[in-house]
Parts: sequence; C-alpha cells; structure tokens
Amino acid sequence: MSARKSLDWLCLSIGNSRLHWAWFKAQKLQLSWNSQYLTKPVANNTIPSAIFPDAFLADKLSQLPVCLASVVPEQTKLWKNYTPLQQITLADIPLPGIYPTMGVDRALAVWGAGKTYGFPCLVIDAGTALTFTGVDDEQKLVGGAILPGLSLQLKALADYTAALPIVKLTSSLPHRWALNTTKAIESGIVYTVLAGINSFITDWTDKFPQSTVIVTGGDALLLAKYWNLYQQTAPKEVIFDTNLLFFGIQLVYFSLIKSN
Repeated sequence: MSARKSLDWLCLSIGNSRLHWAWFKAQKLQLSWNSQYLTKPVANNTIPSAIFPDAFLADKLSQLPVCLASVVPEQTKLWKNYTPLQQITLADIPLPGIYPTMGVDRALAVWGAGKTYGFPCLVIDAGTALTFTGVDDEQKLVGGAILPGLSLQLKALADYTAALPIVKLTSSLPHRWALNTTKAIESGIVYTVLAGINSFITDWTDKFPQSTVIVTGGDALLLAKYWNLYQQTAPKEVIFDTNLLFFGIQLVYFSLIKSN
C-alpha cells in the first residue's frame, strides 16, 4: 500500500441498502456514487465493473486500494480477499464517548462533519434510518436518536397494511390536508419527519448555540427541498452535504496509513 497511499484510492461505505463509493486522489475527493450490493466475493483482486458508473472508470479504478467501513457484516465478508484493503472500525475513530453498538457510519459522518465544519456539530443522516448525532465543542459524543428513514416508513405502510399502496415521494412539498390515500401518506410522513427534525435542531441549538447543523445521506437533497419550502424561519441555518461520511473515512484512513 505504501507505493500508492498518497495517490488514488477508493472509499467504500457499506450501508443498509447499498454501497456508497468515493474516489480520492490523495486527500482530495474526485467523485462519489452509489451501487448495488455485491452478490459474490470479489475475485482476481479486481473490483467488478458493474460497481462503477461507466467503463472508463471501471478500467481506471478497479484495482485501487480500498478503505472500507461497513454496517453489514455479510457484505463485508465478500471483500476479505481483496488487497490492499483497510477496514475502519469504531476503535479507529478518535471520538470520545463512542459506545460499542454505535454504527461506524454515524461515528465517521459526525467526525467528518466536525473536522470540516467545526465543533460542536449536529449531524442528521437521512438514509435507510434517519439518525441524529451530536458532538460538543470538546469533540465528545453527546448522543443521538434513530428512527426509520423516509423510504423505510413508506415501505412499512405498504408491507404491513392490507390496503395502503406503495408511494414514491416527489420533490414537491405535499399538501398537509390530503384528499386521497396516497397524498395522505406523503403528508403524514413528510410533515412528521420535518417537524421532528425541527424539534431536534431546536433542542440541540438551545444547548449549543454556536453549533453547526449538517444533513447528509441518500435523502439529504430531497429533504433540502422540503426544508426550504417548509421552514419560513429556521431555528438554525442547515448545511446539506452528502459527502460527510467520505470526509470522515478519509481522515481516519490517512491517520491509519501514517501510523503503519
């Protein structure tokens, strides 16, 4: 790894529903994208071409060093024979207060947020789960909360009721008082999530008035559209940044290879 550690490398975060990728040139982010889960182990020390957005990138990046952080053990196992591979665990993240069952993705995202935007900070990660993670001005974990994300809430209603349909959210803020079932589902989930986010931000910024608040994750851009329409007077300016997790991984990765 030493011959390439300052050049091109890939960042892989294995999330609850897909793979999240970033290509770095040294410490500078070049590109990020998502792909589906792997169905079999990585073979021949070459990342499958289907992982990449196009054939050019597959040819250019398929044998680079990979730094991996994962919350899905079964997917992690598929990378065990790939080299060079650096896996990040909670023990590698210099964030006081981390507890043993905390998701490594949450810890990395809030570490990346604090180092990028400053401490204290609150990170709202809008992925499969919607999580809130706060760190104080001494860079110590204060705590957080977890609830089902937008897509998971929609799926739960469709899967566990007899008559409610599958609903796909649009970028338009729904009418609060709906006159059909589909719109009522949109309204119920979107406005409840937005009110919850508003409540957590208000409580956090009462405790830490100088804190930054950053929203990340797969639904961050959709929430940004809703938030701008929903909030007339926000309790705090909110930053939307989908790359926080990659910034956290990059920080830890270079710390690890420097110490090796």
